[in-house]
Amino acid sequence: MEQDNTYIRFDWAMKHMLRDKANFGILEGLITVLLGEEVKIMELLESESNQDSDNDKFNRVDIKAKNSKGCNIIVIIQFITKLNYYLSLYNGSCTVFRLNDFNNTGCLKKIYSINILACDFGIGNDYAYHGDNLFTSIKTNKLLHLKTIEKGLFIPHLPKQLSPEHYILRLNFYNKIPESPLDEWMIYLKTGIVKEDTLVPSLQEIRKKLPYYSLPPKEKRAYDAHMDTIMVQNDVLDTAREEGRALGRKIGFAQGRAECCAAGISDEVEKGKEEAREFVATKLIELEFPTETIAQITGLSLSQIDRLR
Repeated sequence: MEQDNTYIRFDWAMKHMLRDKANFGILEGLITVLLGEEVKIMELLESESNQDSDNDKFNRVDIKAKNSKGCNIIVIIQFITKLNYYLSLYNGSCTVFRLNDFNNTGCLKKIYSINILACDFGIGNDYAYHGDNLFTSIKTNKLLHLKTIEKGLFIPHLPKQLSPEHYILRLNFYNKIPESPLDEWMIYLKTGIVKEDTLVPSLQEIRKKLPYYSLPPKEKRAYDAHMDTIMVQNDVLDTAREEGRALGRKIGFAQGRAECCAAGISDEVEKGKEEAREFVATKLIELEFPTETIAQITGLSLSQIDRLR
């Protein structure tokens, strides 16, 4: 790895390093870039989903913070690598109701859900979307269309005034030259790389606090094993996806052929091919080609060619 420009990936740091109060500035930076206002983290909330092993189905951190107006907000940040295990809105925010401090929802002004997706989700060409149940591109304002199975992930289970605002960051769809702080964050989230000349404060903090080469040997081995696990997982998913497509094409072709035969279409196609061969043979006969040559070109038998003379 290039020591000068390789940093600990966000999903690993989120689980092992960003829970340290000294590193809250990194999380605050991501939230601030998306919400467009300064946010100050007060504390991290305990979550049943915050596990310590690589067997986790997802990575999530629940944050109690104050916005620029001094109002209490909850921010849920999730890093999802497999859509199958994506949290529903209810599971992603029920932490609020397990805390005595928030039993009176009047003291809580808003819930934000930041979803970093390292998997395919929705149908759209952009990489950053915002909304509640309808999601529009942050840059182009075009809608992200959800598949039927995905729509169920955003069914609200909270009082209307607390219905979360979702931010969806689709890492697989980011492939441009950075033009904004959000773009630079996308590069880091997708690749673990931070620009050397970045002016984004939170990314400057990542350069200081999260360099890969600064990890102790034991943690470095654990991190490398984590990255190997992700690579194997992605290879398995890619292979399964390709095998599924191939099987789908094979089944579709077989069904199509069966339907054509049942409708008598197959016989018509073969009849058309035979007429085409005979037409070509007739032209070759007019040009006085030898019978054997015509047979080689058209695939007709010698007797079939003789009947055309």
